Amino acid sequence: MAQATARHILVDSEEQCQTLKAEIENGKDFAEVARQHSNCPSGRQGGDLGSFGPGQMVREFDEVVFSGDLNKVHGPVKTQFGYHLLEITSRS
Repeated sequence: MAQATARHILVDSEEQCQTLKAEIENGKDFAEVARQHSNCPSGRQGGDLGSFGPGQMVREFDEVVFSGDLNKVHGPVKTQFGYHLLEITSRS
C-alpha cells in the first residue's frame, strides 16, 4: 500500500494561508512558520504529520498528498478544519 510523509500548516483563512505560502516560497523555513502560525497540535513539531496511507487523512489531503509534487508547498487546501498548506516530504 502507498505511504507518504508530509507536514502541514493549518490556519483559519485562505488569505492567511496565501500570505504564509508566499513567505515560505521567499525563503522562510516551513517548520518555523508552522511552529509560529499553525492551529494544529502538529505545529509544535514543525507541522510534521508522520507517515500515513490513503484514507487515513481527510479526502482533500489524500488528493494532494498522493498526486502532488514532492518538496513543494501545496495549497491553500480547504478542509472541514480550515485552510492548509501541505508539503509532501516522501511517498512510496
